[in-house]
Amino acid sequence: MKLGVLTNVIGDTPLKEALAYFKGLGIQMVEIGCGGYPGKDHCDPGVLLHDEAKFNEFVKTIEESGLQISALSCHGNPVHPNKEIAKQFDDDMHNAVLMAEKLGIHQINCFSGCPGDCPTSENPNWVVCAWPNEFCEVVEWQWNEILIPYWKDFVAFAKSHGVNKIALEMHQGFCVYNTYTLKKLREAVGPEIGANLDPSHLIWQGMDPIKVIRALGGDAIFHVHAKDTKIDPVNAPIDGTLDYRPYGNEIERSWIFRSIGYGHDELFWKDFVSQLRLVGYDYVLSIEHEDSLMSKNEGLVKACDVLKRSITFEDKMSDARWF
Repeated sequence: MKLGVLTNVIGDTPLKEALAYFKGLGIQMVEIGCGGYPGKDHCDPGVLLHDEAKFNEFVKTIEESGLQISALSCHGNPVHPNKEIAKQFDDDMHNAVLMAEKLGIHQINCFSGCPGDCPTSENPNWVVCAWPNEFCEVVEWQWNEILIPYWKDFVAFAKSHGVNKIALEMHQGFCVYNTYTLKKLREAVGPEIGANLDPSHLIWQGMDPIKVIRALGGDAIFHVHAKDTKIDPVNAPIDGTLDYRPYGNEIERSWIFRSIGYGHDELFWKDFVSQLRLVGYDYVLSIEHEDSLMSKNEGLVKACDVLKRSITFEDKMSDARWF
């Protein structure tokens, strides 16, 4: 298993300098944003797909750093009811596939997206309750008329360009947000749909990331984010964890994102890594730093410190005498 990072945490730093900084932290793989919410600071397909000199420079910079690319990230909402917004995200995702093909990478990371509640909607409608009954009708329409057809078409496009792993982050606000909905889309579309497993979004929903790993299994886990969440011991018991207050209002919120080790202790992360290995996942833990109580540097340094002691970097023991 390898230690990685989503590079947009220092997107304003030139790629060469950013890679040298990450390398100095002991990071081995980089997840690079190339569209959508992660941005295009370090990889702009609109340029690199059409300018061979700049593409070759990009490849050379990566190779000289000694780091590897774990995936290209293009998180967005390609089924947004606003057609212009949807097209922007959809274009970014298609370009990410073409960029991955050119780099010889077989996976991208993204969101499932969330439509509106009818053909005339202007904004997404994230449904998380079963009553009144019209909510269930909305979900049926979203999945059958929008979500499943979109992903069938997109997966066909991705496969035709050598990308056979679409790692969806289970995230609030989108149709795929938990184990059930990820499996539902995977079953409807195909094994090219899998998880970019981010425990931080599972924790605040009351899910146990360890049990989610076992429920998904190694075949459905394509990529893993390393990010923690702290449930506030004062606010959550009063208001619950469904919280729309801005992330910057930390003292008022029921939960906040934290750097690794500040939401759960080191033993949790060691168990997290061990469970991943048990189900056959042996790829990357990619740090996504979104801890608003820490600087970027300190958050990354502390996350790397905990993960270096938690990740099992070497191959499994294979010569035990009792096997």
